[in-house]
Amino acid sequence: MARPPKKRKLKERIQLAVLIRLLKLFFLTQKHFTKIKKVNYPKGQFILSMWHGEQCVVYSVENKDNFYTLISASNDGEIIAKAAECLGIKAVRGSSKRHGTSAALSLIDKLKEGASIGIMVDGPKGPKGKVKDGIINIAKLSGVPIIPVVWGSKDKTFFKFNTWDTFRIPFGFCKTIALYGNPIRIPEETTKEEMVLWCEKLESEMNRLERDLEENYNKYVEFEE
Repeated sequence: MARPPKKRKLKERIQLAVLIRLLKLFFLTQKHFTKIKKVNYPKGQFILSMWHGEQCVVYSVENKDNFYTLISASNDGEIIAKAAECLGIKAVRGSSKRHGTSAALSLIDKLKEGASIGIMVDGPKGPKGKVKDGIINIAKLSGVPIIPVVWGSKDKTFFKFNTWDTFRIPFGFCKTIALYGNPIRIPEETTKEEMVLWCEKLESEMNRLERDLEENYNKYVEFEE
């Protein structure tokens, strides 16, 4: 029999509540100072593939009422999930190690209902830049295409943290680019051995987008008046 989740101590609950409130306040304030230019934004239903360090790119999703993102079942994930609610971003909790199967099934259910979803493909703990096969399996079972996306800015107000994923987020006035790639469809008959090849293909495409954004940033960053 599975053990019930361990209850947090009062001090931990208070600290968690304070962090969530502070993060909510930051998100609600920062959204007024962040501009996001969307390049090649996809039409129709999709599975968004993003790096863990660029997870805030979900702010660029247009129909948040019909979008869900996979967020870790950890304490850090709880803080992010609760804070993201204030921006209309809905979470499905889980990861490859914690509640992974139930989370995957929940995401597939959302896709069947017509929603789009987002997955941090190298999360929750890396290694950085290595695509895990969860997104490939979900795309295979659902028939919904994967859309890779990268996010960046050269403004000094776009901070990169000294974390394993080099987490990135704007502070103050900031222009950012969300560069979307072309759809990747995973055939229903894909074998377990072929899953590795699809992971490599998606990883390669996301790296290509990163280079594209770096090389053509000045072209992309021109906002319409």
